[in-house]
Amino acid sequence: MFKVIHSPKATRKERISWYFYDFGNSAYAAVVLLAVYSAYFQGTVVGGAEGSRLWGIALGIAMLFVAITSPILGTIADFSKLKKRVLFIYTIVCCIATAGLFFVQAGDIFLGMLLFIIAEFAYRGSQVFYNALLTDIATPEEMGHVSGNGWAIGSAGGVVCLLIVLVLIQTIGGAFIVRTSFIITAIFFFLSTLPLFFWLKEKGEGSPLPEGETILSIAFKRLWATFKEVRNYKQYLKFIIAYLIYNDGIIMTMNFAAILGAVLYGMEQQQLIIFMILVQITSVIGAFLFGNLSDHFGGKLSLIISLVLMIGTIGWMMVNYSLTAFYVIGGLAGFALTGVQSVSRTMVGQLAPEEKSAEFYGFFAMAGRSSSFIGPTLYGIIAAESALYFERNGLTKLLAEQSGQRIALVTIIGFLIVGLIILISVNLKKSAQETQTLQTK
Repeated sequence: MFKVIHSPKATRKERISWYFYDFGNSAYAAVVLLAVYSAYFQGTVVGGAEGSRLWGIALGIAMLFVAITSPILGTIADFSKLKKRVLFIYTIVCCIATAGLFFVQAGDIFLGMLLFIIAEFAYRGSQVFYNALLTDIATPEEMGHVSGNGWAIGSAGGVVCLLIVLVLIQTIGGAFIVRTSFIITAIFFFLSTLPLFFWLKEKGEGSPLPEGETILSIAFKRLWATFKEVRNYKQYLKFIIAYLIYNDGIIMTMNFAAILGAVLYGMEQQQLIIFMILVQITSVIGAFLFGNLSDHFGGKLSLIISLVLMIGTIGWMMVNYSLTAFYVIGGLAGFALTGVQSVSRTMVGQLAPEEKSAEFYGFFAMAGRSSSFIGPTLYGIIAAESALYFERNGLTKLLAEQSGQRIALVTIIGFLIVGLIILISVNLKKSAQETQTLQTK
């Protein structure tokens, strides 16, 4: 059971409603991004290596839109008392587009890409406003605990929705049930978000726009001001560069996991769902253990260990041909990648000046969203082009596609290794000296 801390800042009901939003939107991530739609789009809607290319392009387009709009969305969230209203709009758009995936069948490539891009953009956009509501329900001292509860309960939501879908696929089966899972996911997401819209009250008042300013002008002025501030902290910037690179490797691993299972090991839909449930469970364990490791040995060492484990896991996948071993690889990957994600947030706290932590965390979040369109697009193109090359040189279509996926895995390892090398060069002692020097000026 998760302990709910009572605070004058929020009622127990308000905090639970915030948790339940994460419970719902994690169902979207689990079903659409990870376990079902990615493999369905690649294998059924498109088919073959071209499916990997177009999946990567669709992800890249969605994330590019998110990157472009993130500063504006963040400013709206910070500047107005409209967080719930805008969150509701994004949620409705995501749910409608997700349910619309039901109508995507074999050959409906444009519709399949369009609806996914809309759903993914709305899902990512909604997170900006959902995260912004954390300040309405938790004091600065409670944010780590409350955020961790939300993350853990959200992971449980993904597992619950996957179990519902798994039962239906195992008992009924067929493409129709796979498509129906997108409607189920949309309803699951929508119903889970209702407590937040009914129970949670925004605190404080919205700030009026200064005369002659627009949301757009304020957004870019704030972005520039933040960049001017953080560029004085060289070790923090070095970490951000490392994060931008290795985080793309993590994003690629998550977004192509189901496609890898289907192409390399011939996994059926129910097997993919079971695989992703395993990944979700080990990811919770990884977050907990790496969080404790970070407390005892520091964030940098913990992050290095998780990245090395992740590199080894992807390397094993490149040479593995056993389905059973792939389940083990998936469990290790879930354990490691969540360690990377959770400890990266801890590193920001260690590198940021205490009085500027919110500003530096905001820059960290925006940087992550801004870079993550590169990796998936690159992976999809390399997988497809490599498959075409192998097919032209005599391999069967299936073997060529499998070889293309294994070649593309080198891309993930490359991003992880380069990010790791830059991370190793980050000096926490120098960071503390920089902070002390700048504060005395």
